Amino acid sequence: MKKTLIFLAGILFLLTSCNQKFPEPVNPDTSPEARDLLEMFYETQGTRTLSGQHNYARRQSLHRSTDTVIARTGETPVIWGSDFGIPQMRNRMLEAAEKEYRKGHIITLMWHAPCPIDTIPEKVNPVRYMPNEEEWKDIVTQGTKFNDALIADIDGVAEGLKSLRDKQIPVIWRPYHEMNGIWFWWGNQPGEEGFIKLWKIMYDRFTEHHGLNNLIWTWNANAPRDWENDQAYAYELFYPGADYVDVLAADVYKRDFKQSHHDDLLALAGGKLIALGEIGLPPTPEELDEQPMWSWFMMWANWPIKYVEPEDLNALYHHDRVVNFEAFKANR
Repeated sequence: MKKTLIFLAGILFLLTSCNQKFPEPVNPDTSPEARDLLEMFYETQGTRTLSGQHNYARRQSLHRSTDTVIARTGETPVIWGSDFGIPQMRNRMLEAAEKEYRKGHIITLMWHAPCPIDTIPEKVNPVRYMPNEEEWKDIVTQGTKFNDALIADIDGVAEGLKSLRDKQIPVIWRPYHEMNGIWFWWGNQPGEEGFIKLWKIMYDRFTEHHGLNNLIWTWNANAPRDWENDQAYAYELFYPGADYVDVLAADVYKRDFKQSHHDDLLALAGGKLIALGEIGLPPTPEELDEQPMWSWFMMWANWPIKYVEPEDLNALYHHDRVVNFEAFKANR
């Protein structure tokens, strides 16, 4: 009965959306390809969820997790994801992204950015170094040494994204993810002078200076949680606002698919799209039924290989509302 109601709701949505004006991309110069992709998600919002898989940007891993999904389910994810986090692998990663796009896949990219300061202890991961108040202020203040380093890092990633722009390849771009958590240097910095300022620095640099008009700007928080030494705080404390975000996403691990994670993000989105930017263990079919507005999910790399039981992976990929590559391509 529940699936019948969801189907009927989907038909009603499609009928009423024929004359509906969807939210415009936040970048008024967004490319036709990126606009078309965004509109496709709006047209199917609430009626289907596209499958996706992250792949590590390493020589032997660029397709390994996706290939595992195919082998275990007989289905291919629609969305192919990877990371700018390994500079030596960027060219190879970008080549793989182009090949996947030419096959008909949607591309989503992220960036595990290093903290742009020069005083990080040698044995500390520069992605996980937590700057103090003074260091943070310098990072986001124009004209400081640390801000110059930040801009240089941003510009390096922009050059890679330009190579896709120049080939008319749209990208779901989700930088500085899980900013409401306590484990990355850009995290746990609430307010206008915190993460919000960092997001706007990148947005302005990418759009105004580099002309990166092929991006769908995806603000990707973690699902809020009060786990000891692993907290993630309320979405709204870190949200840069509707003028800077096309899609709002949440990362959900340990099968923590609380209804509030979906509903609170949907309320904050105010009519914009929501998605599961990263998942570990998948939602159950019942949880997916109760949370119909996720436009896509992307499972993190190696989870299909090491952690997800084949029956759970199959339940996800063969859910009535989940759309996989073959069906997606046939209807494009």
